Amino acid sequence: MIIRQSTNADHPLLLDIWLRSVRATHHFLQQSDIDGLLPQLRDIYLPAVELWVAVDAEDCPLGFIGLNESHVEMLFIEPDLRGKGIGRTLLDHIRSSRNEMSVDVNEQNPQALGFYLHYGFVQTGRSPLDGEGRPFPLLHLSLPN
Repeated sequence: MIIRQSTNADHPLLLDIWLRSVRATHHFLQQSDIDGLLPQLRDIYLPAVELWVAVDAEDCPLGFIGLNESHVEMLFIEPDLRGKGIGRTLLDHIRSSRNEMSVDVNEQNPQALGFYLHYGFVQTGRSPLDGEGRPFPLLHLSLPN
């Protein structure tokens, strides 16, 4: 597995990973929520973050992480490859160049919460609404130094 900075050419494949991953893990979202988020991810969020991608030997994306400085804005893995260390490898790559890291996790996504807690993040707060004001509570986590 290779970690490299993403290019715009990766975006369609990353959107596909995002869509399959969200459908596999974000059971609290309705199809209309996903349909509304997809163009925002494509047009606003992917271009706005520092984006790193895990690829195989053929340069096929396996997962990706997007950051705003030291805050993890997104981490999505190909659903069939979850549990194989890709998410941990992406976090390790980012951690090697940051003094601190934080992430917000949907409270209704216990698998993601468990992943981040197992990695060493601790909960520092909770918001009853997500960043768009929707009723999807967020748990705020940070990685102790």
